[in-house]
Amino acid sequence: RFLEKPSSSEIFSDTVNTGTYILEPEVLEYLPANIECDFSKDLFPLLLAKDEPMYGYIAQGYWCDVGHLDAYREAQYDALDRKVNLDFAYKEVSHELWVGQNTYIDQTAVIETPAVIGDNCRIGARVQIEAGTVIGDNVTIGADASLKRPIVWNGAFIGEEAHLSACVISRGTRIDRRAHVLEAAVVGSLSTVGEEAQISPGVRVWPSKKIESGAVLNINLIWGNTAQRNLFGQRGVQGLANIDITPEFAVKLGSAYGSTLKPGSKVTVSRDQRNVSRMVTRSLIAGLMSVGIDIQNLDATAIPIARTVIPTMSVAGGIHVRVHPDRPDYILIEFMDAKGINISKALEKKIEGAYFKEDMRRALIHEIGDVSYPSQVMERYCTAFEKLLHVHTLRNSRAKVVIDYVYAVSGAVLPQMLDKFGADAVVLNASVNKTAMSITDREGLLTQLGHVVEALKANFGVQVSANGEQLILVDESGYPIRGEMLTALMVDMILTANPRGTVVVPVHASSAIEQVARRHDGRVIRTKANPTALMEACQKNPNVVLGGSGETGFIFPQLHPGFDSMFCIAKIIEMLTIQERSLAAARSELPRVIHKTYTVRCPWTAKGALMRYLVETHPAQNLELIDGVKICQPYDDSWLLVLPDASEPLVHLYANSNDREWVDETVRNYRTRVQTFVERQQEYQPAEV
Repeated sequence: RFLEKPSSSEIFSDTVNTGTYILEPEVLEYLPANIECDFSKDLFPLLLAKDEPMYGYIAQGYWCDVGHLDAYREAQYDALDRKVNLDFAYKEVSHELWVGQNTYIDQTAVIETPAVIGDNCRIGARVQIEAGTVIGDNVTIGADASLKRPIVWNGAFIGEEAHLSACVISRGTRIDRRAHVLEAAVVGSLSTVGEEAQISPGVRVWPSKKIESGAVLNINLIWGNTAQRNLFGQRGVQGLANIDITPEFAVKLGSAYGSTLKPGSKVTVSRDQRNVSRMVTRSLIAGLMSVGIDIQNLDATAIPIARTVIPTMSVAGGIHVRVHPDRPDYILIEFMDAKGINISKALEKKIEGAYFKEDMRRALIHEIGDVSYPSQVMERYCTAFEKLLHVHTLRNSRAKVVIDYVYAVSGAVLPQMLDKFGADAVVLNASVNKTAMSITDREGLLTQLGHVVEALKANFGVQVSANGEQLILVDESGYPIRGEMLTALMVDMILTANPRGTVVVPVHASSAIEQVARRHDGRVIRTKANPTALMEACQKNPNVVLGGSGETGFIFPQLHPGFDSMFCIAKIIEMLTIQERSLAAARSELPRVIHKTYTVRCPWTAKGALMRYLVETHPAQNLELIDGVKICQPYDDSWLLVLPDASEPLVHLYANSNDREWVDETVRNYRTRVQTFVERQQEYQPAEV
């Protein structure tokens, strides 16, 4: 008899058909033409019924059907245990340890046997390799990684402190620092598992997928390209240009955003002047059109101009694409609502939901969106700009300003506006460079700007960045004013012009802001450390005359809800003229506050526990919990802020006081406390979890 896949009650023999056959050609005549036919179910029972000669060979060796993943892993382990008579491709360098040619193993690595390590591998310091581990050719394993019986295919990269447990890592896959891949999980070829991400037991990741840093993957990743914690970071959607943010990604993102809007809605799309931004923008437009959204294409436009015109255009919102202000290899995509403010977290979640679930509608042919190019965009901005300035004062100022555009200009409206007001604007580096400037290059240009300001005896210089949002000032002596000093300077000048006004700053800005505000009977509102929170607070609170910081840029709520370096420059000229002082003089009058920052690594899983620990170990009356945990001294402006990073496995420490010794000691103390807490968390957390 021949019985295919019998149930337990039907088993009549201890032999099994392995699917290795030798057939005479005439056997094929029993197979009917053009009809699906199975050897085991159809052909062999038929041959037996017709009494054709049919023989079986009972093999005595090892046999295993590796048709499912558990059996595949078991076969590997059986081979290592010599249950299978195999010729290993590598030399047995010691008992049951096979190592290929040109492989380097650090002397501090600990390897239990049996194990196989292929050709051209690099095994780092203190790596732990348990018995049963199989490593292919050209594999790199970083220091302190832990390998507990994984099967690692050729060309894989395993990062420092990564943890692999009885899993399969396929060809060319990258497992980043401190990532965990747990029992029976399989990661397909050419995939990437980000820092501190975790793939849960039994989960399968199809080839060429990306698991974002810190993500916990509990279900199989089959469709789409990425498993992420979320799509949106601290501000908008960001990633490596043409690697993370590709045309395919942008089309899908545009479709997801458009699917959260009503069919027939209008959206503005704008960008900086980089080619990569043009590419991404066109892909976003295609995605939006595919779900029935009409486009108002503002093309290459400074982001303050886009924010100004959005409320005048009857649109549901806007998108702006640019090279990231702080990372020249990154693209930043920001989404704005109908008022020009960055969209809420709730709407971000809706877009993420549509993106990850691929829950996008498809417009019929006659419903496909349209693209139009609105006119007089610059004129609308200039009109709004002019209304909020004392034009007569500017005309009398005869100011000379040097503006450095850092080879990244979009909508260079400022020189024309200043010229109209009788000010003299000297422009540097206004052409567009195809490659974005690095931080080092920008620092070099800032030094150059200082020399030009001194040589021309200009009132001040300014380096404009972030497509019209951010700036660094240079006073008449060539001294750069940025960061906390720039924030305090702007607050001082604005409150001098608007006593008893309200200013909005992020939670980590220095206490110089409160000291300046007390001079002018002003009010300070602190917000979460993200741009959207600053924008929303400036719109919600009455009598706000300034928002933002030197780090993000400055908001003038009467003009538009976003950051605007162009209007800021004109306003500085106006205020210096009215207040009859120079930038250097204004700088010299600022409070002397010590403000220090330090960054500590902290796994995603430990961030919440760290915040709870800090809250529980300090008196409630000394705490502010606007964002992170701020620990305040009761009788002065001294404080320490522990702020988790929104997009990296880090926490930032900010210490602030008039006393330098207190700042240094507090940073040392809390740096040690945070590091000790994180280490304990990792000790107590079982490696398998």
